[in-house]
Amino acid sequence: MSLAPHRIFRLLTVIWVGSLLTIGYVVAPTLFTTLDRVAAGAVAAKLFRIEAVIGVLCGVLSLALGNLLVRRGALAYRSLRWLLAGMLVSVLLGYFALAPFMDAMRTAALETGADVGHSAYAARFGLLHGVSSAFYLIESLLGIALVWKLPAAGVDAAAGAVHGTRA
Repeated sequence: MSLAPHRIFRLLTVIWVGSLLTIGYVVAPTLFTTLDRVAAGAVAAKLFRIEAVIGVLCGVLSLALGNLLVRRGALAYRSLRWLLAGMLVSVLLGYFALAPFMDAMRTAALETGADVGHSAYAARFGLLHGVSSAFYLIESLLGIALVWKLPAAGVDAAAGAVHGTRA
C-alpha cells in the first residue's frame, strides 16, 4: 500500500491539532492580555470560528481517510477513528451548537451599550462559555491522544512492516 494516505492522514491531524492548541492556548490568552475585553472577545470569536471550520474539514476528511485505511487493512487506524469521532462531536457541539447563542447574547448586550460581561446576559453567557470551553478541552485532549497514537513514521501500518519498508 502506498504511504501517501498515511501521510495525508498525518498532515490533516497535525493541521487540526496544531491549530486547535495554538489558537486556544496561545493566541486567545494573548489577545485577552493585550487588548481590551470587548476587542479581544471579538477577535477570539472570529478565530474560534475559523478553528471550528478547520476542525470539521480536517475531521471529516480524516475520518473518511481512516475508514479507507482500515478497509485496506491498516488496523492501526481503527482506534484512531474513535478519537476523531470524539473530536468531531466536540467541535460540533462546543462550537456550532453553542456559539450562535453566545453570539446572539454578545450582540444583544452591545446593542444596549454594554459588553456581555456587564449585561443582563452575563450569567447565561458565562455558563455557555464554560460548557463550550469544556468541549474545547475535551477536543484538545483527544487531539493530543490522536497525535500520540499515530502510527510511527516509516512503518506501513497496514502490515506492521519493519521501519524503512515501502509498499
